[in-house]
Amino acid sequence: MTDVFDLAVIGSGPGGYRAAVLGALRGLNVAIVERGEWGGCCLNRGCVPKKDWYHSARLIAAQRHFEGRGINGALSGDLDKAWAHQHDVVATVRDSYRSYLKHLKVRALDGEARFRGPEEIELTGAEGTHSLHARHSIIATGAVPIVPEPFELAEGRVLSTDMLFDRPPPDGQRVAVIGSGVVATEFAFILRMLGREITWLTRSRPLSRLGFSPQAVSTLEQQLAAADIQPQRVPGYESVHVSDSGVTITATDGNRFEVDWVLLGTGRKPQTDGLGLDAIGVKTDRHGYVQRNAALQTAVPNIYAIGDVAGHWMTANHALSDATIAVDNILGGNTRRQDGRFVPMVVYSAVEMARLGLDEDSAEDEELEPAVGFAAFETSPRALGQDEPEGFVRLIGDMDTGALLGGEIIGGDAGELIHLLSLAPDRDTALAWLARGTWNHPARAEEILNATETLASKWHLQTAIFGDSGRG
Repeated sequence: MTDVFDLAVIGSGPGGYRAAVLGALRGLNVAIVERGEWGGCCLNRGCVPKKDWYHSARLIAAQRHFEGRGINGALSGDLDKAWAHQHDVVATVRDSYRSYLKHLKVRALDGEARFRGPEEIELTGAEGTHSLHARHSIIATGAVPIVPEPFELAEGRVLSTDMLFDRPPPDGQRVAVIGSGVVATEFAFILRMLGREITWLTRSRPLSRLGFSPQAVSTLEQQLAAADIQPQRVPGYESVHVSDSGVTITATDGNRFEVDWVLLGTGRKPQTDGLGLDAIGVKTDRHGYVQRNAALQTAVPNIYAIGDVAGHWMTANHALSDATIAVDNILGGNTRRQDGRFVPMVVYSAVEMARLGLDEDSAEDEELEPAVGFAAFETSPRALGQDEPEGFVRLIGDMDTGALLGGEIIGGDAGELIHLLSLAPDRDTALAWLARGTWNHPARAEEILNATETLASKWHLQTAIFGDSGRG
């Protein structure tokens, strides 16, 4: 007997989970399949446990201001206890995931999924093999860590971030963090605050490929230095020697680094093995990403792909946004389009960094006229009261229309504040929406209003942003 569903979701990470929940809430009969741990990378080995540690890291970093605030005592990090704490948090969240799926009557299935046709999925699990019939499917199988040569994974010595959360951290204080992207930039700070000695090796300037402004990257570097964290540039890696006593990394320029263990923050690659995509005509590109159109449809129109398996952004934020659009398109005839540039990108390191949309270069590439509005936290009463005056709000508007083209927020709570730039009904009226809002005082969010007003005044966009009331 074949089970019949309106929607089958393969993968239970943030994108897959949201797609299943949203589909059920909107009346679809939904099945979700997971071959590993429920919740995917984000819940078990990514953003959820990492942000648990980040909160602890920020508390420890703040102690450099304690004496001036009249707070006595010192804090120190314990990575083993921190690991146990995140493990409990993850277990609690995972239980709530499963409970909510059950409440919504989503059929949660353990096993390996393989397409046998556009509407036929073979499921192999502990109870054997059976078939699902699904009118629509969403591929949300995520990604797996990249292990670049000459590194090879070795338990307790050379770890991917997946391995770091799979079991308690290795013994040894000296840790080499490898990579220049988001994951390495975050873990260099987190592990340093949790009591490890960090050797951070990069082949390029950290975060240099993410579209953050030079001011933003400089602010990050200053705050990392204040935490005694300095990335060391290497041209490449000649060899990695693992022994009972530790790991020796030799760079191609001859420099050697001896540590107790290594954490690879070197990116991830799409996970599509075993899905049988070729047999049904779903195509992947040369990097392994599932190919899709702006409506998130694959070459097989009733099959969609979301999150890390299909998008190079590799963030839970993009997976969640993709899930919303995919379900909307299944129900509404493929009318919505995804533009991943306008999904928030957030980095949690020695300073929080968040951005979305275009920067000046990409705006000019689209033949737009970018204008910048700026407001620094160094004069914010709220930021000064928190001893976190570093950072700023930087908005990019269109000089012709006053539309919001992009923005970045650097500093405390940036990951929360960035939502204010994404919630307006449309980008054409987003700045006007911000300008006419009401605001709490004192609050960091006020600097978004200040940046908007500065942009309007500096570039003579008062009428475009404030309407007729902007006429002088």
